Amino acid sequence: MYALRAEVDKMYAAGEQASTEGKPVAWVMLGQWAEPILTAMDVVTIYPENYGSACAAAGKASDAEGFPSHVCSYARNCFGYSAKMAELGGAIPPSAPMGGMPSPTVLVASAEICDARFKWFQALGRYFKAPIWTVESPYPGLKESLEEGTDERCIKYLVRQSREFVNFLEQLLGKKMDWDKLDEIARGLAGINRLRWEINRLRRAHPGPMHSKDLWSTITAAFFRGAESKAILDGFQKMLNEVKQRVENGVSGINVPEKFRLSFDGLPPWHSLDIFDKLAERGWNFVIELNYKPGTPVNIDLSKYPDPLERYVRERYQSTNNTLEVEYTPEEAAVIRDEIMRTGTSARLAVKHVLDCQCDGTFIHILLSCRSASLNLCSFQQKAMDILKVPALILEGDMVNASLFDPAEVLKKAEAFEETMAYYRQVRKEAGISW
Repeated sequence: MYALRAEVDKMYAAGEQASTEGKPVAWVMLGQWAEPILTAMDVVTIYPENYGSACAAAGKASDAEGFPSHVCSYARNCFGYSAKMAELGGAIPPSAPMGGMPSPTVLVASAEICDARFKWFQALGRYFKAPIWTVESPYPGLKESLEEGTDERCIKYLVRQSREFVNFLEQLLGKKMDWDKLDEIARGLAGINRLRWEINRLRRAHPGPMHSKDLWSTITAAFFRGAESKAILDGFQKMLNEVKQRVENGVSGINVPEKFRLSFDGLPPWHSLDIFDKLAERGWNFVIELNYKPGTPVNIDLSKYPDPLERYVRERYQSTNNTLEVEYTPEEAAVIRDEIMRTGTSARLAVKHVLDCQCDGTFIHILLSCRSASLNLCSFQQKAMDILKVPALILEGDMVNASLFDPAEVLKKAEAFEETMAYYRQVRKEAGISW
């Protein structure tokens, strides 16, 4: 599993090398649409959000310009880093973790998920003379997503957006898209996603064969390294084989007897990951997580679509219909569809990872600087209790700002929460729930 962790170092080394050689570098916001297109155009991609987690893990997160503490701490770290670069005339700060991020040729923002999204990259304009492109993507509500024609409208919109992005890059870089290369990268990333999905299904085993820390160590390889998709595909195949071997031999992901199975819900405290080692000593195995999960594989015959951009979009587009078809039995899918059409949502969708992995508890990390990752967590807590009788340990903190997260508080609450998890095992048994 740890070979994939090395891709973090390789990403920043590639950025530094590209800057030295005068090659284009893009700072990119997390999102699934830009990476393959940029890579196919020979643009080296760097992700400020990922760099925020690297700075937090190194204890060197920064801040600047008086942005308030409730603004995304990934963004604030990026502003602090960019302000320092501006002071140095665009040079990478000598003390920057992981070798730093080189000055961008282009800024690629996203309209997905995060509150700070395109305004964050717009604010970076004060530090860099680089053009900004925002990749839009549609997010229909659950009820709307099941209505006839929604998926096709979203796909057409994404194809049009992707084509405009390609045209922009061709004009900026003075070169044409290599469509065969885009096809190759897209196939590789789809293969990586399928392997990650198969690995996650194996994590349902008892004892849990893979801890959340192992998943977090691989997300850079999974999301940000399209240029190395063949090597990473091989890495995830080896990881799948290792997890299979652990399942067959009954080996726990924490290498000690598993006493409690937990899900982690929210973004990790990158600055305090050693807390999970201390919890593992107590037999806590974080067997699944809500964030960074692989998409449901799309089973589609792409040969009937001659347009390479349409193939690219159709293979990556995540629809509610496909999720229900692949992840659920026809009977379960019918119940969920009815629930969504009646209420606009589905509690069963929200707690699926907890049910599949038969968790004893959920660890909910409420982020003081990330509303989009936190706003549904209290509702999720209630659904997990109402439907599955699974309790939650809730802590406030932050993914980058270490001063907002108290590891000692976690350990203080751990013993009492163990009693709570043990109590609800009996409650589930009495309620006829299977674990």
